[in-house]
Amino acid sequence: MTEAVEEEVRLLSNRRLRCFIQYACADEQLFHVLYVVSGGGHRHLRETEVFVMAKLFESIGKLGLALAVGGGVVNSALFNVDAGHQAVIFDRFRGVQDAVVGEGTHFLIPWVQKPIIFDCRSRPRNVPVITGSKDLQNVNITLRILFRPMTAQLPRIFTSIGEDYDERVLPSITTEVLKAVVARFDAGELITQRELVSRQVSEDLTERASTFGLILDDVSLTHLTFGKEFTEAVEMKQVAQQEAERARFVVEKAEQQKQAAIISAEGDSQAALLIANSLMEAGDGLVELRKLEAAEDIAFQLSRSRNVTYLPSGQGTLLQLPQ
Repeated sequence: MTEAVEEEVRLLSNRRLRCFIQYACADEQLFHVLYVVSGGGHRHLRETEVFVMAKLFESIGKLGLALAVGGGVVNSALFNVDAGHQAVIFDRFRGVQDAVVGEGTHFLIPWVQKPIIFDCRSRPRNVPVITGSKDLQNVNITLRILFRPMTAQLPRIFTSIGEDYDERVLPSITTEVLKAVVARFDAGELITQRELVSRQVSEDLTERASTFGLILDDVSLTHLTFGKEFTEAVEMKQVAQQEAERARFVVEKAEQQKQAAIISAEGDSQAALLIANSLMEAGDGLVELRKLEAAEDIAFQLSRSRNVTYLPSGQGTLLQLPQ
């Protein structure tokens, strides 16, 4: 740096400007420009300060822009896979990749590759179906399914079915399997053998869903009702059964009463026969004995009554009245 320039710096009294000029002195050419602009005098100090500040902020802006662009590029090259999820990578040049990306943060090529994230946790779905039983009765069934996709089959599921695979696959295969299984049972068996029906539906539906790359963790029948006509027929049948039971009870009661009357008559007949035989053997003595027993019983009953008074026989007085 020339001696004249150093002399001008020492002559500057503005402390802030000195700081800017010292910053500018790092580049001798820049300082020369500043010095020319300032004209070497105090009158142009403010213009020199503004010029230096503009250069400083321009450098900071360029640095911030570079950082923003770099951060955007890095952010577009990263993607996250949450817990219980898996990702499939779609490449604009090579299509869907066969590799499945697991949980965590991963890199990709921005604007070339795109992640498609699938939820691999078990999710519930209710599927209502109206079908017919073996005896041609309408049956309303609601099936509850817990399903999830096979991790290894995610590229094929995305390629052949799509992200909404559950909407496209589950209603159709559930309806098909339920109608096939329910048609093997009549209405009564659907109620009495519900466990068997549920097991057959689960086995057939699990096998059918596996062909689409789906796993069924649970299949259960949550709702089972019949048509209005069948419900009314069942009620009428129950009423008829109750009336039949009541009529059978009345018949059995009459039969028991008949048997009781027959037994009682047979007992009376045998008793009369025994009495006749006794009279033939003992004569009138048995009759006299029965008369005495009857008189004794009558006297005992009358003795307990307050309205009966006994008078001694052979007496001419009644309650001690004079004759």
